[in-house]
Amino acid sequence: MQIESVRAVPGVSGFYFDDQRAIKAGASEDGFGYAGDPVTDGFDAVRQAGEALLVELELSDGTAIRGDCGAVQYSGTGGRDPLFRAADYVPVVERTVTDRLVGCDPDAFLDNATAIEELPGQRSDGEKLHTAVRYGVSQALLFAAAHARRVTPTAVLADELDVDPATEPVPVFGQSGDDRYQNAEKMLLKGVPVLPHGLFNSEEKLGTDGEGLVEYLQWLSDRARDVGSAEYNPRFHVDVYGLIGELFGPPYDRAEVTSYFGRLCKAAAPFSLQVEGPMDAGGHTAQIESMTELREGLATAGVDVDIVADEWCNTLEDVCAFVDAGAADVVQVKTPDLGGLHRSARAVMECKGTDTRAYLGGTCNETAVSARACAHVALATNAAQLLAKPGMGFDEGYMIVTNEMRRTLAREKPQSPEAALND
Repeated sequence: MQIESVRAVPGVSGFYFDDQRAIKAGASEDGFGYAGDPVTDGFDAVRQAGEALLVELELSDGTAIRGDCGAVQYSGTGGRDPLFRAADYVPVVERTVTDRLVGCDPDAFLDNATAIEELPGQRSDGEKLHTAVRYGVSQALLFAAAHARRVTPTAVLADELDVDPATEPVPVFGQSGDDRYQNAEKMLLKGVPVLPHGLFNSEEKLGTDGEGLVEYLQWLSDRARDVGSAEYNPRFHVDVYGLIGELFGPPYDRAEVTSYFGRLCKAAAPFSLQVEGPMDAGGHTAQIESMTELREGLATAGVDVDIVADEWCNTLEDVCAFVDAGAADVVQVKTPDLGGLHRSARAVMECKGTDTRAYLGGTCNETAVSARACAHVALATNAAQLLAKPGMGFDEGYMIVTNEMRRTLAREKPQSPEAALND
């Protein structure tokens, strides 16, 4: 069997591209959009429709295998690749990627995915292909290898990494979007293991003194006990997009900062709390230093809140650097930013044997195809948690990744001798 052709068609993603810098600078909400001008290169508006590039590999047995190229909601910031315009990359996929893959054996997933990582981008200055392209093509290559081997994509990755995959579903992390109350209620009713993200991306939401987040966590804790069963013990995970850093400023190990995190911890009790992106220090090295300072300060103060790396932790090399420095309790492996799925898998594995956990994340601005592919990465590497995606409605993304994991595990579960005899 071999790859016969590669097609690319512009499509839509599960959410929108947002100019994070403009929003943090005070762009006001205008209905579902934002008023004001964008400030990040490539944006035509502060919020604009998300895009995906739909890739299809035609195999010699007539099977068409899909992967979707997509980029994060907040593209072009925090060291990430620029805004992804799907139509611009059709010729790149249908020429550069096609030339490299046509005639290749789809069984050779790692060889094929690695080859895509090494392809040049549109410019002639040594630039790589946009991470979104590498991401989507690697999904198609993973599904193609699973088809060729007649196994699950989880089994392909586990074999390539030489690891034992998870035997139970990875805990799913639900994201609420701006509807942080009603969507959190949905999560509680469904017993979601990690919730609710919260989208605290402006001073208005966090509160000028941080009180808005404290009050929200207190409400969430109360509702979890009201709605959940006695056995329900979720982890709370909120994303603050660097705003706590803007509220307090460095140094982050001083009593004023650790005291605020203590208030967050008390509000969330009796449930554990993870805070993502507590500050944005403006660069990779500065972010590691600031996160390390905060983590050490919290430990010294005895404040039991885990901090999650997001900003400036984009690539496999970035993840390794954050883990080696002990800069976070959890690192988000933001799948579209790492390029090929094999790189996301390796990033998760870098956390094994350390005191840093791996959260296989991504973005609401993906597609059902990419979300399904990521479910297999999570299972193969037994990640600490997996983002429910795409979209911000919660239910749909939760359904997609949960069902993909459950059907995969059911397929992998060994049959009893009696069942096999009855087939």
